[in-house]
Amino acid sequence: MAAERLVTTYGDRAYRLATSITGNGQDAEEVVQDAFWTVIRKIDGFRGESAFGSWLYRIVANAAYQKLRGRSRRRDLSWEEVMPVFDDRGRHAGPMPDWSARVDDPSIQADLRLALTSAIEELPAAYRSVLVLRDVQGLSNLEIAELLGLSVPVVKTRVHRARLFLRKQLDDTVTTLDMTDTHDCA
Repeated sequence: MAAERLVTTYGDRAYRLATSITGNGQDAEEVVQDAFWTVIRKIDGFRGESAFGSWLYRIVANAAYQKLRGRSRRRDLSWEEVMPVFDDRGRHAGPMPDWSARVDDPSIQADLRLALTSAIEELPAAYRSVLVLRDVQGLSNLEIAELLGLSVPVVKTRVHRARLFLRKQLDDTVTTLDMTDTHDCA
């Protein structure tokens, strides 16, 4: 009875957290099941120093990271790949294309959605989880820090780098689409 109430109350959010870290629904289901069993076994160890939900989500996050350690590692996020280039006065050295008007173009929306999904999946788990928690689930940096056991500056840095990575990937996609459109017109 108590286990059912636990799953009903916390299951959806625990699953979303596990999915954001593992990037895989099947792995997320296993993680959540393992985490709930851990919570049930260790409920007496809950000291009430934080909210029960925070304690439970920390167990889910730890289980998800443990699951990832068992899988092959994703490629590391290279800061140099995504960081804009600046001149010695701190201004952008290269042009920063503004393709924001193109996102409303119905002819490329499906391609952009696919590119965004793919780029999110390419992010290392540590970056993907904070990005999803911040930009999809709308949690604050403080909530994410408490949930994942990180400092707020680390959360901010990871969100920023993940966004830069996504911007670079989407820019590459739009550039490719623009080149395709140019060749199609010729």
